[in-house]
Amino acid sequence: MSKFKKKGGNELPAISTASLPDIVFMLLFFFMVATVMRDNSLKIKNNLPAASEVEKLDKKNLVMFIYAGSPSEAYASAGTEAKIQLNDKFADVKDIASFIASERATKREEEIPQLTTALKVDKETNMGLVSDIEQELRKVNALKINYTTKKGSDMR
Repeated sequence: MSKFKKKGGNELPAISTASLPDIVFMLLFFFMVATVMRDNSLKIKNNLPAASEVEKLDKKNLVMFIYAGSPSEAYASAGTEAKIQLNDKFADVKDIASFIASERATKREEEIPQLTTALKVDKETNMGLVSDIEQELRKVNALKINYTTKKGSDMR
């Protein structure tokens, strides 16, 4: 007779999945915190002019951005003259009224008087285009205008 006997079945124990929901929620929380949401992708050159007296806007959710400048290298097929970008597409001056109306429609009624239109205009852009944008904003009664600049002195 032998001293050692074989056991009937060498089965592996079941894998415990009790901590699996904890791991999933920890990963979900990490990616929610680490992910940056980008609003718009710029299709224009946006080399902002410098200014010495600048202020930060209080509420970023009450700001509508209008970009103006010549198309970037990736969009060279659009031409070389200065263009307006509203959200993620090129637009004409006449499209500003509908853009302002759609932005106002997404806000609550008490926030509408606090809406600010921020113009991010390339410093090489012709002032005539900026004047046309201002005239169109006056027509739709969007009178709170902010000219976005970078901090510094532009004295040469």
